Amino acid sequence: MSNLDAEMRPPDVQYARNGEVAIAYQVVGEGPIDIVFARGFAGELLSMWEHPLPKRHVTGLAELGRVLMVDKRGTGLSDRFREVGTLETRMDDLRAVMDAVGSRRAVFFAAHESARLAILFAATYPERTAGLAMLEPWISGTRTETYPWAPTEEEWSARLTDLRSRWGQRELFAELVAEWAPEVADDEQFVDWFVTHMRRSMSPGAALSFFRTMRASDVSDILPAVRVPTVILHGPATRDAAMYVTEHVRHGTRLELPRLRGTYTWIDDETHYASLAAIGRFVEEVSSSRRTDRVLATVLFTDIADSTARAATLGDRAWRELLERHHAGVRRRIAEFRGEELDTAGDGFLVAFDGPGRAIECASAIRVDLAALDLSLRAGIHIGECERIEKKLAGIAVHTGARIVATARPGEVLVSSTVKDLVAGSGVEFDDRGQHELKGVPGSMHLFSVAAGHA
Repeated sequence: MSNLDAEMRPPDVQYARNGEVAIAYQVVGEGPIDIVFARGFAGELLSMWEHPLPKRHVTGLAELGRVLMVDKRGTGLSDRFREVGTLETRMDDLRAVMDAVGSRRAVFFAAHESARLAILFAATYPERTAGLAMLEPWISGTRTETYPWAPTEEEWSARLTDLRSRWGQRELFAELVAEWAPEVADDEQFVDWFVTHMRRSMSPGAALSFFRTMRASDVSDILPAVRVPTVILHGPATRDAAMYVTEHVRHGTRLELPRLRGTYTWIDDETHYASLAAIGRFVEEVSSSRRTDRVLATVLFTDIADSTARAATLGDRAWRELLERHHAGVRRRIAEFRGEELDTAGDGFLVAFDGPGRAIECASAIRVDLAALDLSLRAGIHIGECERIEKKLAGIAVHTGARIVATARPGEVLVSSTVKDLVAGSGVEFDDRGQHELKGVPGSMHLFSVAAGHA
């Protein structure tokens, strides 16, 4: 029996580990290219196979390639947590699943909230991303002047209040069906399936945590760093938002699905087949696309505050011994948080990370270590597009990181607003340091200081 047979049993659920966290996934199909299906904000693998409409969507994708479906941490069959994890953490989960099945490079198909996850992955790991197909991507969680299509703060407050009191109730899920799948709002069989699917996907606490993280996440600044081929599918109602994304990535195109009314492409027959055909053409086009040497990277600059005065007080020999202890401790923390030492000069380090959360954790740990040596750290963290030249990184993002550390006060870990936006949901607290003019960096930059208690 073909594994795409209409009566097939669901593929076996397997688990990949990211540290101590188990991430549930399924592999569907055996095509020549891998497709990572990053579903919307919630999901549960097994119930995807319990209704013919979502089932036909998965099997349709599997006609195009080998599909990897994942339950995000905190949801479905993956390890459950009240806190669902940051974009960076969930990006690592996807990478762990790809590693577990030997997938070196894949096309990503992401919808709505999960598009932010796919965007971050594609910009960070272009060598592992053949292409990016997105359905009505949500770029910023909360409305801004440049992204007016997201909910306002007031709308978010009302929705979170509603979710806190009603998540899990059939009435709420029926309302969501009417909003997200109006074509089947009166189909009791579909509503029954949807209620079960949502209840299995998230507990009330996890749902509230996820929506709070969704509200705070923003990848607007990351879009220009996406250099892989990208296609955006959308309905008539989201044309302007889709155009925004198309214009801000490097190689973006878009396709309007005229009959798309709600959230799902697999409800209406015409929309279902049109979307699969578009994704199929895209997969074929990108199967042999050129790889790039430009990547999204988080850069961390560190130095010791008032080091010249301290060296003069201690004398050459004692200062040299203290510096050796400092260097050893910094390198131990770099290894612990999976950083890459790019350069060191005097008492300063330049380190690259593939995620801003680890850079913050590393800098915070170094701050504590140095305090024990009676030294004061200054650190600056930024994330942006960089050019990799052999084992070095170059570009405006590196220059910006150097200017941020020069602005930091003694004992301060200072980050750009882009870094702050990407670690939403991590629990890291920040103090607002306002707008700053950084030498050689166009415009002004909003900076934030990692709260001193974070370590």
